[in-house]
Amino acid sequence: MKLFDVFPLFDINIVKGNGCYVYDDKGNEYLDLYGGHAVISVGHTHPYYVEKITDQLNKIGFYSNSVINKLQQEVAQKLGEQCGYPDYFLFLINSGAEANENAIKLASFHNGRKKVLAFKKAFHGRTSVTVATTDIPAYSAPVNENLNVAFAPFNDINFIRKELATKEYCSVIIEGIQGVAGIQVPDDSFMKQLRQVCTETGTILILDEIQSGYGRSGKFFAHQYADIEADIITVAKGIGNGFPMAGVLINPMFKAVYGQLGTTFGGNHLACAAAIAVLDIMKKEKLVENAYNVGEFLMEELKKIPQIKEVRGRGLIIGMEFDEPIKEKRTKLLFEEKIFTGATGTNVFRLLPPLCLTIEQAKVFLDKFKKII
Repeated sequence: MKLFDVFPLFDINIVKGNGCYVYDDKGNEYLDLYGGHAVISVGHTHPYYVEKITDQLNKIGFYSNSVINKLQQEVAQKLGEQCGYPDYFLFLINSGAEANENAIKLASFHNGRKKVLAFKKAFHGRTSVTVATTDIPAYSAPVNENLNVAFAPFNDINFIRKELATKEYCSVIIEGIQGVAGIQVPDDSFMKQLRQVCTETGTILILDEIQSGYGRSGKFFAHQYADIEADIITVAKGIGNGFPMAGVLINPMFKAVYGQLGTTFGGNHLACAAAIAVLDIMKKEKLVENAYNVGEFLMEELKKIPQIKEVRGRGLIIGMEFDEPIKEKRTKLLFEEKIFTGATGTNVFRLLPPLCLTIEQAKVFLDKFKKII
C-alpha cells in the first residue's frame, strides 16, 4: 500500500527534536522557527512533557468518556486559571477543525439561527462547516458549498453592523490573528465594536485562537489585546505540544444538553497528560511573557531590514511580507542556513517558533536571514 500524496514541500526527514531545534536522518541540526504549524509550544521533547506522557502511558492510555476521567478536570482548572476564563466550560476534542465545527454548532443550537458570518481570507478548518467558513475555494468540495455562510471584509464594522442587524446569523467567527491570510492582525477598536454589535444582536462571538492562542501572541489569547471577552473560544495546536488535542471554551450562559456534543477520543488520558504538562511548563517557565519579549525584539529588528515590505504580528506569530516571491529565499534559509520557517501565499514568511525561543536564538536567525536576502 502507498500513502496518499500529502505533497511534502521539502525532501527532509525530521527524526528528532530538542527545544527549538530539530534534526534530520543525516544528523543535520535546524533551528525551528515554524514549530510544525505553531503546534510546538513548550519545545521539542521537553523532559517534563516526556515524563508526564510516559508516566500516564504506563498507567492507562485511553478509556471511554462514558466513565470519569479526572485528568480532564485538571486540564480545565489549570487552563481556566492561566487563560483568564476561569468560569467557562471546557469541551475537549481532537483537532482545531473539530473545535470550530462544534463551536458553530453550539451557537446555532443556542439561538436557533442558521447563518454564519466569517471573514475574507479566513481559515477555520477542512471539515463540513469549517471549510464552508474558510475563504479558500480550492479547499471546498461541491458537497461543502453552504449558502448560510457570508464573508465580511476584514476590519469593516459597517458591513458587520448591516449583516447582523438582520438577526439571521447564529455566530460570527474570527481568528484572533489571521494566520493563513498572512498574519493579519484585527484592529483593537474593530474587535471592541464587533463584541458590542454581537451582544446587541444576540449573535454568538466565536474567537478562533487555534493558531494565535495558547500564549503565542504574548497574551494567552490574541483577542485579549482588545480587552474583550468572547462567547466561545477554540484552541488546538499548542495545547498538546504535538499530541493531537483541541478544546472549546464555552460561556456559562450555554447549558449542556445530553447528546448535542460528543467525541470518542477527545480528552483521553494521554491527551490530558500532554495538556497538563504544557500548562505546567508554560506557567513555570513564563512562556507567555517570553513570547511577548522575544517577539517584540524580533519584530523591532526585522523592521530595520529595508528589503522587507511589512512586518506584522504580535508575540511569536510574525509575518514578513516582501514585494517579490520568497520561495527561493525560504529554500536557501532551510538548506544553506538550516533554519525552518513557514510561508503563506507567495510573498510572506511566517514565523511560529516554540514559545521557549531565546533572544540568542532569535539573533542567530536574524544574522542568517540577513545573509540570504
